[in-house]
Amino acid sequence: MSFSGRKFSINRNTGAPRERRFSTAKGPSESELNSAAHRQFRNAHDGHKPHAGLDPSRASTGVVWCTERAYEQGYLEAPHKWANFGQGAPECEDEIEGCFPRPTEIPLSLNAREYGPTAGIKPLREAVAKLYNEHHRRNRRSQYSWENVAIVPGGRAGLIRIAAVLNNAYLGFFIPDYTAYNEMLSLFKNFAAIPSPLSVEDEYQIHPDKIAEEIARGVSVIITSNPRNPTGGVVKNPDLAEIQGICRDRATLIMDEFYGGYNYSTNCDGTVISAADNIDDVDEDDVLIIDGLTKRFRLPGLRVAWIVGPKEFIKAIGSCGSYLDGGANVAFQEAAVPMLEPAKVKEEMKALQAHFKMKRDYVIDRLREIGFKDVVCILGTIFEQLRIPLTNQTESPRSHLLHLARCRMSPQEDQRRIEFLPGLS
Repeated sequence: MSFSGRKFSINRNTGAPRERRFSTAKGPSESELNSAAHRQFRNAHDGHKPHAGLDPSRASTGVVWCTERAYEQGYLEAPHKWANFGQGAPECEDEIEGCFPRPTEIPLSLNAREYGPTAGIKPLREAVAKLYNEHHRRNRRSQYSWENVAIVPGGRAGLIRIAAVLNNAYLGFFIPDYTAYNEMLSLFKNFAAIPSPLSVEDEYQIHPDKIAEEIARGVSVIITSNPRNPTGGVVKNPDLAEIQGICRDRATLIMDEFYGGYNYSTNCDGTVISAADNIDDVDEDDVLIIDGLTKRFRLPGLRVAWIVGPKEFIKAIGSCGSYLDGGANVAFQEAAVPMLEPAKVKEEMKALQAHFKMKRDYVIDRLREIGFKDVVCILGTIFEQLRIPLTNQTESPRSHLLHLARCRMSPQEDQRRIEFLPGLS
């Protein structure tokens, strides 16, 4: 037996990074190669690789990397000294005026001790269907039922379930968008993922013409977040309705709506942005909506999310949970049912929007006060766009990672530290 054709992983002592998946960049610059911070970032999971069956690059994500660096500098021991810019997580305390109190104890019923159905318990599926019908399907002939809902253990588990049931197809996604799409889409061989860059001049917005262009080049599945993660943009009607009309009978549209409640474009009236408003027939329109308790209910630790869509899709998504994740925690599902009463959710969204709009306005005002002029006033999510200008003509945008690294590693005990998610341009 010959091994002459095999490729072995070696220790890259030079610090040269491996080619990035879905990257449009030509490669690292000389200044990046000479930067210890960048080499650590690029090679965080590279090395000797003593385990023949292990590909450590599968574990290399920006959020994990920056959190690990923060741990090294004392984030776990003194979190009050840090500003966490590294993860899109809202505050979980019961201090937002007008929000309902979160449970401090969750009973463990006899039912909760058993294996639960991988599509979720029926009472929660009914509660989700009722919520969407009340908030997005009033006066519509076609209504969601519990069979149009699958409960999943978090957003990423839901996206993986959806990906697992897709057929052979070209799947389009946009750059920038939720960073986990890159890693998740690369796991599956039943479709080909095609990235499509958006324009910075247009604040990375998605328009109907862009969707039509993707379908014209053969894409039959499109996944995107709305409101947009992490740019903060919002695709609203009539553009959203036009996009859904373009996709109808041509492409499956997967809408990641976890930030749908963080909507600042309707005067904080509790309106939630959702493609459910524009669906003609809930069992015929190929639209899958994923949301959950994580973001707009500020309960990321419960890992309870849902997928809403045609019954045929939901049946497959529920079944594949048996070999992917085993289903969401039953006790937490039971606790979630009373949280989804439509009138309660409406008041919750009003309070949420008022609170986070206040925080958005404060951040924008302070950034402008200290000299940053190119700040985008976002209309959704909990993110903000700040474009940091170059201080001279020869400076590389990558050097800003060095500045942020110094913020994180500052030795002064009385200085607050920053955990950040680096974006390399």
